[in-house]
Amino acid sequence: MSERNTNSAGAVHVGAARLPTKWGEFVIHGFEEPGGGREHVALVMGDVDDGAPVLARVHSECLTGDALFSQRCDCGPQLEAALERIGRAGRGVIVYLRQEGRGIGLLNKIRAYAVQDREGADTVEANEALGFAADARDYTIAADMLRYLGVGAVRLLTNNPQKVEGLARAGVEVAERVTLQAGRNPHNHAYLETKAAKFGHLFDD
Repeated sequence: MSERNTNSAGAVHVGAARLPTKWGEFVIHGFEEPGGGREHVALVMGDVDDGAPVLARVHSECLTGDALFSQRCDCGPQLEAALERIGRAGRGVIVYLRQEGRGIGLLNKIRAYAVQDREGADTVEANEALGFAADARDYTIAADMLRYLGVGAVRLLTNNPQKVEGLARAGVEVAERVTLQAGRNPHNHAYLETKAAKFGHLFDD
């Protein structure tokens, strides 16, 4: 690893490299949580440390949606839409956090899916039936990463007002919430309705 720098809050930056994509060329930055914890990445395009609010997406890992093209959620299409929006703008950040299943992990997410299939539970009820909080995500590490990158304020690509509040509590200035709607289909309609009803997600449609 070429570098290993810790910011004041504890996130460890382990290196950066060029990452060409179909939406344009990014620089991918790797971070570790203190004590050999989870690994996270940030994709950066353009000059993001000039003081102006940065178009940004804080995206929690969803292996089933991001990599396996599941239609049970809208995660993969949202990630692609965010990359496309930043590519068009020529400037922005994707913070990709390894907190699958709203913080419960991949295998527990599969167990939660099974509860939904077996009992007709929604995504919140399934997590709670397994003994987890409805949303166990923490955005402290995202704030650490943005500070390391010199991002002072963000124009946040999200439909989730709780994410705006979580980042603000972690010290990130959210100058604007930018709607990000993509990937609605018959398999995730009830899931999206649950996000609106129980998490307060804001959908224009």
